[in-house]
Amino acid sequence: MNDRIRRVMLVAFVGFIRAAAVLSLSVSWGAGSGWAQTAPPPADHPEVTVHGRKFTPRSILARNMGTPEDQTTQFPPHKIIANLYYVGTRTLSSFLIVTPQGNMLINSTYERNVQTIQKSVEQLGFKFSDIKILLGTHAHNDHQEGDALVKEITGAQTMAMAEDVPALEAMKPGGKEHPIDKTLHDGDTVALGGTTLTAHLTAGHTRGCTTWTMKAQEGGKMYEVVIGCSLRPPATLTPEVIAEFNHTFPLVRSLACDVPLGDHPAQYGMQEKYAKLQKGAPNPFIDRAGCKNEVDIEEAMFHALLDEQRRDARR
Repeated sequence: MNDRIRRVMLVAFVGFIRAAAVLSLSVSWGAGSGWAQTAPPPADHPEVTVHGRKFTPRSILARNMGTPEDQTTQFPPHKIIANLYYVGTRTLSSFLIVTPQGNMLINSTYERNVQTIQKSVEQLGFKFSDIKILLGTHAHNDHQEGDALVKEITGAQTMAMAEDVPALEAMKPGGKEHPIDKTLHDGDTVALGGTTLTAHLTAGHTRGCTTWTMKAQEGGKMYEVVIGCSLRPPATLTPEVIAEFNHTFPLVRSLACDVPLGDHPAQYGMQEKYAKLQKGAPNPFIDRAGCKNEVDIEEAMFHALLDEQRRDARR
């Protein structure tokens, strides 16, 4: 074998190794960090400061997702307010709404977490089989991959925002068809046993990103609960996504809110609030002052990304 052939083969081999490394990194981000249908941030900028804290695209992702262990490890199930309970993991929210006519579940998360959610429901003293309606916040695997298994176990009626239906139908863990029994539209309501949820289309993170609102009565007072869909913008802002967020941010700000929640617990400081709850503090989940924290962070990042993208386009 002459030197020229050796050099050609060496260059090809190095190229193969580099390609494999990139593929491995991409797969590890997709599986471990829950980016689902999107790629990891190509660069960790811009940086924004909101309420005295600095954020970058990667720091927001890390805050939301934590480690692979965080995504699958049960967080102590607990009552949030009235008939609303937390039954998710350390970093992936799942909410149980209990009524006299059966229960509702918001977000099945990963299919591998369904057993953990079931355990949390039962530890609270409820039956998993009593779940009659299954809802979600948006069509990413880390929030709705387990829908088919939950339906298989409980027979629950599944409902989804119309704009997210195509992405959900493409989500087939183990070859299971994604169940969608009823298609919802912006402003539709879902009622069961005296509790009514309203679906708000807050697109941007996905086409059908859904923020849920409900009323909760506790201690003789009525409270407005907002279960927010992720507002995290993608690395590249298309005209369509820009238009969606320009509609979504004002809409989210307009929602009446006493109890802010989110599809990732870090979005509303769950762990800190739970710790306060354990110490006997007044219900820390009633947090009017914190209702706009997440939209403040994500809107600042959105505008910083948009400004950066426009500057790059002018060069």
